[in-house]
Amino acid sequence: MSRHSHSSRARSRSQPQGPSQRQLRAGELVRHALVEILREADIADPALEGVSVTVTEVRVSPDLRHATVFVEPLGGGHAAEVVEGLNRHARFLRGRLGHAIELKFTPDLKFVHDESFDEAARMDRLFADPRVKRDLSSSSGEGGRRPEGEARDPTDEPASPLGGAPPEGEHH
Repeated sequence: MSRHSHSSRARSRSQPQGPSQRQLRAGELVRHALVEILREADIADPALEGVSVTVTEVRVSPDLRHATVFVEPLGGGHAAEVVEGLNRHARFLRGRLGHAIELKFTPDLKFVHDESFDEAARMDRLFADPRVKRDLSSSSGEGGRRPEGEARDPTDEPASPLGGAPPEGEHH
């Protein structure tokens, strides 16, 4: 019997899993501390001078020794320069972080630009496209009419006379 439980345990390890509860807690702890450090620290670097940085997420490795810090400069401008500046001062920030948090190890910090804001803006532009708006409104039942010459969608079957959907396999 132990052989079966061992093989199922090995199988579950091979499947991709998200971060553990411990990693998530440590990431949030690091994120909150870095926000305070970046707000209070006066880092002498031209790329960081007068720039407000949002720390959007911190992903910590399973051993909690490495942290990837996702940042977005306020206004989104000069993101590459700001990330380079933060990475130049990562050791200094790690030292400050070690005094601010209570973890066995202070993780090494790697700063990267958070692309999710750019992706959200791209999706907003897509949803604003008139063709996409038309497709969304016709698929949600608004309007109810198709433009001339547009093919009928075979999945748009009329309901059965009894008010429900037609039985499976039965088409009108």
